[in-house]
Amino acid sequence: MSGTSLDGVDGVLVEFGGGTEAGRVFADASAPLPEPLRALLLDLQQPGPDELHRAAQAGAALADVYAAVVEQLLERSGTAPSQVAAIGAHGQTVRHMPPGHPRLGPHEAPYTLQLLAPARLAEATGIAVVADFRSRDIAAGGQGAPLVPAFHRAAFGLPGMAVGVVNIGGIANLTALCADGALRGFDTGPGNVLLDGWCARHTGARYDAGGAWGRQGRVVPALLAELLADPYFGRTGARSTGRDHFNLAWLDERLARHPGLRPVDVQATLAALTVDSIARAVEGVPWGTPAGTGPQRLWVCGGGAHNRALLDGLAQRLPATTVGTTAELGWPVQWVEAAAFAWLAHQTLLGQPGNATEVTGARGPRILGAIYLA
Repeated sequence: MSGTSLDGVDGVLVEFGGGTEAGRVFADASAPLPEPLRALLLDLQQPGPDELHRAAQAGAALADVYAAVVEQLLERSGTAPSQVAAIGAHGQTVRHMPPGHPRLGPHEAPYTLQLLAPARLAEATGIAVVADFRSRDIAAGGQGAPLVPAFHRAAFGLPGMAVGVVNIGGIANLTALCADGALRGFDTGPGNVLLDGWCARHTGARYDAGGAWGRQGRVVPALLAELLADPYFGRTGARSTGRDHFNLAWLDERLARHPGLRPVDVQATLAALTVDSIARAVEGVPWGTPAGTGPQRLWVCGGGAHNRALLDGLAQRLPATTVGTTAELGWPVQWVEAAAFAWLAHQTLLGQPGNATEVTGARGPRILGAIYLA
């Protein structure tokens, strides 16, 4: 898995069976994205020259990084390629235009685009590859995202309890495992994408480690209110978003109406935006618990789980909910999304649906992904 934060590739080796629906992770590995590839993937988030050629090159280079992570996993676990059923490879999202996207015209087809070269990855590893998970759900009228809630239910669901799972990657998404068994999920808005971009612009660091820089600033209420006024935060039902909407150009447009702010105060406000948008999403879910109490537990994963300011902010905003990280349940925060796509690949090989229609809004359950045989 390489997420919207573009900070690297995480991989896990998962064994299914033995009564554990979510699978058992017994090896993990990661690799940074080479800076030229990271820069290219960032550039491709917006229209530009010679896109087809550059996108093809980026997909091939990303497949090579994926292959290096697979090699690490096999070496660390003493596993032969022949022992692995498949690689679940998400690829890098560079466009996400689901139904209802504001940039889609009335007669334009929705689509999602994840860059990768799955055939190259299968050739390099000698292992079958399952990729392109999102397209079938969009073809069935869904958002194509988020796809992880079905896995979250398998890994973190507790009968009769209301449990929330928040993945804070570049974009944050919420899975609601309601007390009555209902499953809901959607993208809440920006997670780290604005925080990382603003931090890089003003400090040179790729991210604000632990949220320490942002903690030195003060939230600007007028700016926060304007950011939260974006129509996305008022949407309900199935919804998803990405870098094509929430990016530094989006932020700069709004900052132009608030001149003279200290960069560190903007960073503090962006952290508040992530916290507030997640908290509002949590508060808007019918959890099946007494009014005003929300979920009993909220587990956080993804890179944002390392940002203490975000965790503390969520705990303050949701006082009736115990906020922690998935690491407390034996799932290190960097494992969860990679394990989810291993689970989705397993579903594909079994010929079982991978989408949760109550989450994506698709017309029905669909088998996701395309299989590239080794």
